[in-house]
Amino acid sequence: MTDSPIKVPYLDLKAQYQSIKPEIDAAIARVLDSCQFVLGAEVADFEQEFAAYCGAAECIALNSGTSALHLALLAAGVGPGDEVITVPFTFVASVAAVTYAGARPVLVDIDPQSFTMDPAAIESAITPRTKAILPVHLYGQPADMDPIMEVARRRGLVVIEDAAQAHGAKYKGRPVGSIGDMTCFSFYPVKNLGAYGEGGAVTTSNAEYTRTIRMLRDWGQDRKYHHVLRGFNYRMEGFQGAILRVKLRHLERWTKARRAAVSKYNQLLADCGVERPTEMPWAGHVYHVYTLRTDDRDGLQAALHAEGIQTAVHYALPEHLQPAYADLGYSRGAFPESEKAANEVLSLPLYPEMTDTQIQRVSQALTSLMARR
Repeated sequence: MTDSPIKVPYLDLKAQYQSIKPEIDAAIARVLDSCQFVLGAEVADFEQEFAAYCGAAECIALNSGTSALHLALLAAGVGPGDEVITVPFTFVASVAAVTYAGARPVLVDIDPQSFTMDPAAIESAITPRTKAILPVHLYGQPADMDPIMEVARRRGLVVIEDAAQAHGAKYKGRPVGSIGDMTCFSFYPVKNLGAYGEGGAVTTSNAEYTRTIRMLRDWGQDRKYHHVLRGFNYRMEGFQGAILRVKLRHLERWTKARRAAVSKYNQLLADCGVERPTEMPWAGHVYHVYTLRTDDRDGLQAALHAEGIQTAVHYALPEHLQPAYADLGYSRGAFPESEKAANEVLSLPLYPEMTDTQIQRVSQALTSLMARR
């Protein structure tokens, strides 16, 4: 097979911008007029609006989702000698942030249906050095939070949710961002709620965590040039706050469009021979990605590419097998569900602006390819 022109892109950020262009342009103009380019009124207003959206008392806006994880861990008192329980099947930031805090990531396997932390694996991973549990709401689906919170409360551990892919997701009707002690979000441009650059935030209803993170993001200051903590330059830009305020107003509509596209995919691919994503009984899934499982992922991806259909793999190598984290001491076979998922997952094009024609084109190509195998 040979490459053909792209018929269905994996993502179309330009289409989304065009749909809200007047609002975005006005928001950017407001920042230019105010000259509040770092933090400022637009960021402060976004913090209030996003906290309310998540059902949390506070939102602290930051320059990336990685910074959100880093500062949440520091606010929880995580440091050298401590351990944080998380998963190997995730984007690298979930593990990297633990090492930024000087602590050791301790990994547990995922549930194969949800792709999220297996709560039954947590208890045996706890040691006297464990300080926090960091579940990842992968692909837009919340982890099973009730049993995670039960273990954490019983063992005196802090729960920090990685919701980088789960803006607007719900767990048993409760919004993600209001369940754990702190919840970390990324606003990287491809996210369901994406900035036009880097961005992140922590939501929490704990006043002490809020105070600490606000200081840490701005050089540890409690007032100008008075440095209480050894902090960082992790502040959100004014442009990103203004843009995110606009996009937040559209997020629920976009989530409905994503879920409608998923429903169409599920119908068209029902007899295709690939494993479709499962929405767990507790979950209000926001489908950051639509991820299939197939035993010939690489071959299928290449064949779809030859048909002009872009796809992606999230993620091809779990963290315990990454060369950068070889010193954690895990070997191949340590987390079989994560390793199996990494070999099988394939994400199809999905975005709110997708047309029925595009969904049908992807589904027909996939069905035809699977029929020939």
